[in-house]
This record gives sequence, structure tokens and C-alpha cells, in this order.
Amino acid sequence: MLSVAVSLDGYIDDTIPERLYLSNERDFDGVDQLRAESDAILIGAETVRRDDPRLWLRSEERRDARTAAGKPANLLKVTVTRSGDIDPSARMFHHHIEAGKPLVYTSFEGAEKLGDSLSAVAEVISVGEPDFWGALLDDLGGRGIAQLIVEGGTHIHTAFLEAGLVDELRVAVAPLLIGQRDAPRFVNLANFPGGSRRRLEFLDATVLDDVVVLRYRPKNTSGTSAGT
Repeated sequence: MLSVAVSLDGYIDDTIPERLYLSNERDFDGVDQLRAESDAILIGAETVRRDDPRLWLRSEERRDARTAAGKPANLLKVTVTRSGDIDPSARMFHHHIEAGKPLVYTSFEGAEKLGDSLSAVAEVISVGEPDFWGALLDDLGGRGIAQLIVEGGTHIHTAFLEAGLVDELRVAVAPLLIGQRDAPRFVNLANFPGGSRRRLEFLDATVLDDVVVLRYRPKNTSGTSAGT
């Protein structure tokens, strides 16, 4: 499941140092529910560096419900860094890690650069090419992860969509116009499955005050799997 909040002109952030909250409280609650239903959450290293999130469930009730169901109160945290550039003091490694050490997927070169720098706070898994993203999902599946929520950023969203590995796309559209040249967008230029004429399957739309949440399911195309 890919989850993202975007401005009307397709940006996921601006260039001001302070964090931009595109969404609203009702949508945050919806994302919290989606996290509670998932086994793991994945973000890219750029998002770790930019926002330093804790990646936890905000609702105590949802944490208690997971515990009552025999699950960890919070879901497993996952990040990806091809370069190996990630700070071991990042909050995702030190807060709400009931599901175990966070996982860091990286390239062979990134693993060499990281060395033992994350050994106390995370498990580092090196993944080879060409099918980096498919191999990553296979490894998560082998660890019992049945539902993964992916929350960005731009490179991560682009990679999963380009590889045809998305089962569902959740887009919260905020009533903002950012229009800054160097601000990050939802996706980069890419060769998406089916090209520019491919239409995703519309699931539903929900109005949450001034935010509209759109859900889509990528359709199967010849030689392409909508999900793995």
C-alpha cells in the first residue's frame, strides 16, 4: 500500500526547513488506522534525514488492540538507503520498536560504507540488482510481513510504482499550491507500467474536511503484475 499526501500541484513538501503538514487531523487518523492494520512501514533514507519521524501509532486504543490480538503494539520499521548515508541517532531507531530492530535495506556498497555503525540499533540487509525492490519485498515476506505501508518519499514512491509492485495507492489531496522549483514531487520521471495511457482502477474518494482522499488499484497490464 502506497500512502502519500500531495498538494494540488503534485508536491509532497516545500523548501522551507520547518516540516510542512499537508494533511489534516482526520486524514492523519485515517493513516494511523492504515498503519494499525499493517505489519510494517517503509520510508526512504531521505525522509529519515528530512523529517526524522518516529513512525509509530498515535492512537493508544489501536496499540492496545494490536497487543490484544497478539501483535506488537507498533509495526516493524523499514528504511532503504542505497548510499549507506543514514544517522544511527535517527528517532525511528530509538522510539516504539516493539516489533524488533528496524530493518535497513541497502546496496552492497552501502552495506560496506555502513559497516557496524547501525549494529546496535538496526538490522542491515544488503540487496543486489537488478531486482532490488522485488528482492526487498521477498525478504520482508519471508519475515512474515503480509501488509506493508510505504510512505515515501519521492524516490521510493517512484521505484515501487515503476516496478509494478503496488497493490493499492492512497492519495490525500490537500488544498495547497506550492509551486517551488526545487520542492519534492510525488514521483520522478519514470517508465511506469503501461505508459501514459494506462488508467488505474478507481476505488473510492472520501472527503475529510478540506482534504480529499483518493484510492486507486493499479490494473494488470500485459507482462506486468499489479502487486507482489
